[in-house]
Amino acid sequence: MLDFLQAALGSPWLWLLVFAVSALDALLPFMPSETAVVGLAVLVGMDFGALALLAVIAATGAFGGDLLSHAIGRTAGPAVVARLHRGEKGARRYAWARRTVAERGALLIIGARYLPGGRVAAGLATGTMRYPLRRFVALDALGASIWAVYSVVLGLLGGAGFSGEPVKGLVLAFGAGLAVVVLLEVARRAVAGRTGKDGQPCHRQNADT
Repeated sequence: MLDFLQAALGSPWLWLLVFAVSALDALLPFMPSETAVVGLAVLVGMDFGALALLAVIAATGAFGGDLLSHAIGRTAGPAVVARLHRGEKGARRYAWARRTVAERGALLIIGARYLPGGRVAAGLATGTMRYPLRRFVALDALGASIWAVYSVVLGLLGGAGFSGEPVKGLVLAFGAGLAVVVLLEVARRAVAGRTGKDGQPCHRQNADT
């Protein structure tokens, strides 16, 4: 990935690629959107103009992809979307997203993109549940912008820490990113552990009863 990005530096096609990968990640969770943005930020280094452009393009692509995912959820209907989430893990992830839309829609739209497959589940779930479009657009624009800046900053820190050694910089950046994802997943599981299957809080029985 680093070799490819380094060879493509200076080409306008590189920015189009970043836009496309950032957008398609909302439909195809295996697309390496964060890898591309962080890796490119590592290579760009202290060129703040290029870093700002990278953040804008990545955010715009992510926003466009999320809107498309949301639109598919609105038009396809729950039955068709369910087919896209075959398998035990996919079904659990989608059911979790639907519950979270009802309980904490804003948190899902902004934060789900940091969890594996979260963007896909969030976009489709908010679409099928007819989440208010204007609110979705505003929250998703905010979420996409935060994600893009976060990814660029990770790459900038990695590049600054290991100037001239992009592989080490990328390892540092992804180590920090992985730590964030792990913390978010632990927090999500802790919240889910307090909630019953029906979405109601699980209260512990009083020790005196």
